[in-house]
Amino acid sequence: MTQKKRYVIAGGGRVGLQTAENLAEQSHDVAIIEADETRVEELSDAYLGPVFHGDATSPSVLKQADLPNADAIAALTDETGTNLTICMEAQQLAPSIRTLARAETQSDHEYDEVVDATLLPQYLGGDHAADMLTGTDIRTLVYPTADLDIIEVAVAESAPVADRRLDEIALPEGALLLSTADREELAGPDTVLEPDERYIVAVESQVVDEVLNLMRG
Repeated sequence: MTQKKRYVIAGGGRVGLQTAENLAEQSHDVAIIEADETRVEELSDAYLGPVFHGDATSPSVLKQADLPNADAIAALTDETGTNLTICMEAQQLAPSIRTLARAETQSDHEYDEVVDATLLPQYLGGDHAADMLTGTDIRTLVYPTADLDIIEVAVAESAPVADRRLDEIALPEGALLLSTADREELAGPDTVLEPDERYIVAVESQVVDEVLNLMRG
C-alpha cells in the first residue's frame, strides 16, 4: 500500500482543489492555504480537509498549516513569482521538503535551482500535479474513474517482470499492459518488459497494488 504522507497546497483555485482531492483520495493528509477569504468559504464547503486563510508567502501562515511536518508543498496560485517565493519560504522552514511550483514557462528546467519540479501551463490539471508532487515513478493518465485507472509505470531492475516476455508473465485478472510509454505500438505476447522502460497499463482499482509489486519489485 502507498505510504501515507502529508502535503500542503498553496492556492485553492481549480488546480489546487483538484490536486488536494486527488491526494486525499490516495489517503494522504492534505491542507490547503488560500489568500481569498470568499474562496476559503467555498473550499470549506467543497473540501473535507483543513483549509487555512492567509498569504502562503508568510512563514507564520506556513507554520499554521504545519508545513515543517509536511513531505511536500505545491504552490499553485496563478502567479509564477508568488509560487517561487512560497517554495523558497517553505525550504527555509523545512530544508528537505519537496517543492512543486506552477509556472508560466515552456521549460520544466528553468527553475531547477529554486524548486524540485515545475507544473507547466499545458499540464494544468490536479491529476498531473498530484503525480508530480508525490515524486513517484508512476504517472496517472486517466484519473479519477470509478474502477479503472490508466497508469504509466517504470519497470524496476529487480522487478519480477524485468527482462521477461509478456506471455511469460501472469498479470492479475483486471490488468492489461497496453504499450510502452511512447505509444508507438501495442504490447503483444512477445513484448519484453525491459528494466527502466516505462509502460502504460490499464488496471482495475482492486489489483493496482498487485500490478505495482510486479512492475516495481
